[in-house]
Amino acid sequence: MEEYLYTVEEVAVILNVNKNVVYDLIKKGHLDVLKFGKFKITKSTLLNYLKDYKDKNLSDIPQV
Repeated sequence: MEEYLYTVEEVAVILNVNKNVVYDLIKKGHLDVLKFGKFKITKSTLLNYLKDYKDKNLSDIPQV
């Protein structure tokens, strides 16, 4: 079954970054989250984030 909700840790693996970077993206409003005990990021939110930042330099993600 395909997953539609990801944990912060799973998003970090997908983006190949530290989970603290994902928390920074959430804090700065780049990723919307649902809270079910822990933060959850929907697949559509993650795909939209990737689409919005396609072809941009994300080497310093917290500053984006």
